Amino acid sequence: MGATDYIMQMFLVLAVIALIFLVIFQISKASEYVGVLKGAKESRKQTNKVNGFLMLAFMVIGLFGVWYCNKILAPKTQMFNGGPASEQGLKVDSMLMTTLAITGVVFVFTQVLLFWFAFKYQEKEGKKVYFFAHSTKLELLWTVVPAIFLTVLVVIGLRNWFSFTSEAPANALQVEITGKQFGWIFRYAGKDGEFGKKYYRMIDAADNSLGLIWKDTIVNRSNGEPQQLKDDKYTHDDIVVEQTMYAIKGRPVKLIINSRDVIHDVGLTHFRMKMDAVPGMPTTLWFTPIYTTNEMKERTNNPNFQYEISCDQMCGNGHYSMKGVVEVVTQAEYDVWAAKQKPKYLSVFPPAEAPKTDTTKAGIAKN
Repeated sequence: MGATDYIMQMFLVLAVIALIFLVIFQISKASEYVGVLKGAKESRKQTNKVNGFLMLAFMVIGLFGVWYCNKILAPKTQMFNGGPASEQGLKVDSMLMTTLAITGVVFVFTQVLLFWFAFKYQEKEGKKVYFFAHSTKLELLWTVVPAIFLTVLVVIGLRNWFSFTSEAPANALQVEITGKQFGWIFRYAGKDGEFGKKYYRMIDAADNSLGLIWKDTIVNRSNGEPQQLKDDKYTHDDIVVEQTMYAIKGRPVKLIINSRDVIHDVGLTHFRMKMDAVPGMPTTLWFTPIYTTNEMKERTNNPNFQYEISCDQMCGNGHYSMKGVVEVVTQAEYDVWAAKQKPKYLSVFPPAEAPKTDTTKAGIAKN
């Protein structure tokens, strides 16, 4: 669509909106004239009758619109298109559908009553309004019953939350994910199965994006006092990658979540998971993928499908671009990928150039 066509389309939409308001204004003025001719009482009765039918019509059209929009748009959403991609996501969807079922029934019931009462009990000759100021039974009914349902929903939610944030199974793949403005950094433990230590004052955007402690050194604390850091051998085989995280179908994956600057939020829509990334305060969650990326491409009928990691917390001007990818593969495919990865330490310090540890005071000061 060209710029001219877009402008013409917008002009047409605005013209239609203006015309609708003009028609409504003219109808209201005509109603005032009719009221003057018929008298205030007769005019009010006629207006109430019209409004009663309009309320009934609005109820029917509104409920039909809700059903129709759900039928047309629901299959296109990420919730229903392909379904949840983790075992925990199945529980989240079940919890959501239970909530929607309960609140949906209440919504339809109360709205039908609202609009039907407006039509049924409109002003008529010989009818008088009955007023009552207090009813203990009604107040108990609309207080206790919702409280019971909400308590059940809260208990279900807390049970799932405690499950997702509890200690992961022993065989879980551990991945450290660190948010930064505006991207994601992933770290995998090497053959030793242990993550090495890191220190934020060691961060180097070019070579050491996580601040891993690769050699004996002395740094200044925030108060200016010197601090001695010793080379952590566990960092030497850690694998550091950016933007794309690998996970294994059918194997739990534990995320150890950090932030390098401001508060971010790890949003895993397809897995129905999310967790804040807070500077200086690691958070965790775990889930078990049930479909590989290739399987989800078939389920969604989308050859370009990707599991996305979004930042669900406003974190700066580039927040919109903070997207990562989760590649879910089989165990065999993961083993092939892992075998090809080179520890970050060896990328920065090739074997011939690797620093030799000098634990003497003079050597530490020199480093």
